[in-house]
Amino acid sequence: MTTLKQQTDAQFAKTRQAKPGFAQEIDTLLAKARDFQEGGEAIAVGQPAPAFALPDAHGKTVALSDLLADGPVVLMFYRGSWCPYCNLQLKAMQARVPEIRDLGAQMVAISPQAPDGSLTKTEHDELGFTVLSDQDARVAATYGVAWQVPELILDHMRNDRGLDLAEINNGNGSMLPIPATFVLSRDGVVAWQYANVDYRTRAEPDEVIAALQTLA
Repeated sequence: MTTLKQQTDAQFAKTRQAKPGFAQEIDTLLAKARDFQEGGEAIAVGQPAPAFALPDAHGKTVALSDLLADGPVVLMFYRGSWCPYCNLQLKAMQARVPEIRDLGAQMVAISPQAPDGSLTKTEHDELGFTVLSDQDARVAATYGVAWQVPELILDHMRNDRGLDLAEINNGNGSMLPIPATFVLSRDGVVAWQYANVDYRTRAEPDEVIAALQTLA
């Protein structure tokens, strides 16, 4: 079985082959972001998780307090359904939902993407986890994982991929979450976390399961 890192590396290899100059610029930009510790303010292990209440895909408000009432929560911030790296991560985590549930926990995924009702109730239920909309990235900011996206990446999205963030996020055209995953204990404390400004690198599902096992 390939790891999520191997899958995301293979995804970027396509970009490196098609646009080597752009790939090198991304390497440099993200290395510089790491040097300046972008994402270094992410809520740390042992700290209380900030409360939130956000709409799901159907506009229903979901509060963190209600989620925690049922047990530990895996909280995952991602950029949006347009991001192939996010989709690889969501797919990898979806495959582990039965294990997450067996450990008495549930998973919640948060992105700035506006809820558009595009998912039917059946499709939503088949995901196995809740998807919430943080359009202005305010919740991401409270978790220390909101990032002002560099113009290089915005230009790539607009010109190469035909993506308009302001339209996708219903107004927010430049702020995205750093890919981050938090495991919250039932009392709302961060038991484990992973945050990396390099959108090509994500938390491995095995690490998330291991963190939940320590809580169980």
